[in-house]
Amino acid sequence: MSELTLNLPRRNPRLFLLLAVVVWAALYESLLPAARALVARLPVDPGSHLGGALEFFIYDTPKVLLLLTGIVFVMGVANSYFTPERTRALLAGRAEGLANVMAAGLGVVTPFCSCSAVPLFIGFVQAGVPLGVTFSFLIAAPMVNEVALTLLFGLFGWRVALLYVALGLGVAIVAGWVIGRLNMERHLEDWVREMPHVQAAAGEAGLTLAERIEAGFQSVRDIVGKVWPYILGGIAVGAAIHGYVPQDYMASFMGKSAWWSVPLAVLMGIPMYANAAGVIPIVQALLAKGAALGTVLAFMMSVIALSLPEMIILRKVLRLRLIGTFIGVVGTGILLVGYVFNAVL
Repeated sequence: MSELTLNLPRRNPRLFLLLAVVVWAALYESLLPAARALVARLPVDPGSHLGGALEFFIYDTPKVLLLLTGIVFVMGVANSYFTPERTRALLAGRAEGLANVMAAGLGVVTPFCSCSAVPLFIGFVQAGVPLGVTFSFLIAAPMVNEVALTLLFGLFGWRVALLYVALGLGVAIVAGWVIGRLNMERHLEDWVREMPHVQAAAGEAGLTLAERIEAGFQSVRDIVGKVWPYILGGIAVGAAIHGYVPQDYMASFMGKSAWWSVPLAVLMGIPMYANAAGVIPIVQALLAKGAALGTVLAFMMSVIALSLPEMIILRKVLRLRLIGTFIGVVGTGILLVGYVFNAVL
C-alpha cells in the first residue's frame, strides 16, 4: 500500500470518504455470489442440514461485519460531536418530558453501553440531570444503538428497523418519565446523593474532518474489535438453528398463537449476557424457523436492556427498590413492544 493511500484521510478527507463508500458498496454487492460460489466448492450437499448451516455462516459473517464496520465508522464520526461532557451539558437543566425525549435521542447516537453505566450515571447526577431523564438515556443507549439498527436494517429491512427505533425510543422515553414521576431519588445510594453538583462542560468541538475520520477509525477498532467474537458466536448459533432445528419446533412456543410466548422470551433474556451483535443473528435464525417477530425482538430487548450483568453494575449506585422499579417499568414496555410487533406484522 502506497504512502499516498495511507495519508489520503489526512491530505484529502473528502476524497477518502468517497472512495471508501465506493469500495464498501462493491464489497457488499459481491458477498452473496462469493458465498454461493464458495459453498458450491465444498464437499457437502447444499441441501443438507450441514450445507444449509454452512451457507448461513459463510454469507452472514462477512455481511454482518461489513455492515457493522461501515455504520460504526459513520457513527464514530458523528460521536465526535457528542462527548460525555457535551451530552451532560445538553441534558442538564432541561425540563422533564422534553429532556426525556432528548436523552433517548442522544442515547441512540452515543457509543455508551452497560459497562459504562456507573460512570455515566454518576456524571449525570453530578451535572444535575433528573433521575428519570438519566434513565431514558441509559435505556436507549444500549437498546437502540448503531449496532442494533445496522443489523436490523441489513437483515430485516428498513420497515422493521424503523418500527424497532420508534418502539424502543418509546420504551426509553415513557419508562424514564414514569421513573421520574415516582420521585425515587431517595433510593440512590447515599454516597451518590451526597456528591456535590458540578457544572457540565460543553467539551471539545473544534476537530477537523480528518480528526473526525480518525475518530471513526478508532470507533471501529474499539467496537468491532470487541464485539466480533460475539458476532461469530451469534452467527454460529444462528447457523445451527437454521440448519438443524425443525421449523415447527420454534413456532410451537415462540409463535403468535401462545399469549405467554412474549413474557417467556423476556424472562429467558434477562439472565443472559450478550449484546446486539451477538443476539441479532440468532433472532434472524429464529424467525426463519417460524418464531414470531415480536416474540424474538422482546427476547433481544430484554437481553440488551435488562441483562443481569447490567443490573449488578447498577447495584453500585442504586438500591434494590429502584432497580426493581427499573426492571418492572422497562420490562412492561418490552412486553408491549412484543405484543405490538406480533399484532401488526
